[in-house]
Amino acid sequence: MDYAVLKLIWWVLVGILLIGFAIMDGYDIGTANLLPFMGKTNNERRIMINAIAPHWDGNQVWLITAGGAILAAWPMVYATAFSGLYWAMILILFSLIMRPIAMDYRSKIDDPRWRTACDWGLFVSGAVPSFVFGVAFGTLFQGFGFNIDDLMRSYFTGHFYDLFTPFSLLCGVVSVSMLSMQGSAWLALRAGTPIQKRAEKTTRLFAIIVIAAFALAGIWIAHMPGFEITSAIDPNAVASPLTKTVIMGPNGQWLANYNQYPWMIVAPVMGFAGAISVILLARCHVMSFISSSISIAGIIMTAGFSLFPFILTSSTHPGVSLTVWDSTSSYLTLAVMTFVAAVFVPVIIGYTTWCFYHMWGRVTAEHIAENTHSLY
Repeated sequence: MDYAVLKLIWWVLVGILLIGFAIMDGYDIGTANLLPFMGKTNNERRIMINAIAPHWDGNQVWLITAGGAILAAWPMVYATAFSGLYWAMILILFSLIMRPIAMDYRSKIDDPRWRTACDWGLFVSGAVPSFVFGVAFGTLFQGFGFNIDDLMRSYFTGHFYDLFTPFSLLCGVVSVSMLSMQGSAWLALRAGTPIQKRAEKTTRLFAIIVIAAFALAGIWIAHMPGFEITSAIDPNAVASPLTKTVIMGPNGQWLANYNQYPWMIVAPVMGFAGAISVILLARCHVMSFISSSISIAGIIMTAGFSLFPFILTSSTHPGVSLTVWDSTSSYLTLAVMTFVAAVFVPVIIGYTTWCFYHMWGRVTAEHIAENTHSLY
């Protein structure tokens, strides 16, 4: 297996981890987004919370694993993104920290004001990460402000508020709506009445928003200039992001990969077809959740296929933009990681499946009443 193949394998594996996080922890985030609005009483909100309770902490491991994989496979991407986007990362982390605090302590004090504060804390723990993740993906198409010096040290040349452009805000809407769709599809699948019926309607609503926002983002990208590598690239060469020439291409440049690799059109088709199926199959709860997951996978794949081979783009110095071919770890590192992933990923999928199998079932008002002291 040559170096170029290993680089490509880890681009795919990191993408799978991000999709896994969006699908699995996405329903936790989506449920948190909906909590103050869909749950009308304390018991209804407890139903919603306990519908995600058995698995939410395990689902967050997808994000931790993705971060670890980026550090190991793309160390320069990790260093540049996590230092240059420090305030965005802090915003995400602090909001995610609110989830376990709010869930664990919500029912410890029998005070409506305390529970309401915890409910809004859970809302923040869902709404902020889902929005910021979308904004970050949108900014990849327009570029971050960073540069790399002769000693291969990256430094940020932009500002935090540079992230919030009209296009990146639209991508934030896509992210919030698709994760809210996932959360409501999960509640329709796992929660009892009346949450179940409300979730069916909410799933349709957010599916419509996903279709509209995703289509608008696609039209926008078709009329947006994109980055283009104009120098020769050796995929097997030692990683060095300073050896290529990158220019800002014409409008629609981000769609060039779809002309070169027509099979990539499957990604946006999945995004739209999955959301349309959610609308049509909202009352068939299993299929609605599967369709929502397909839509999420398609939307993230669309972004990845459009950006390829770019991973992190620089708006101020396009030539230092980081790509799959020039920002990866050594051959030995990627080879060892591939072996470890081949061994442990099936194990992780196996015990995750076992956990879902043994903790399955609807959460109803009766279930909450019978286990009021052992549930969130």
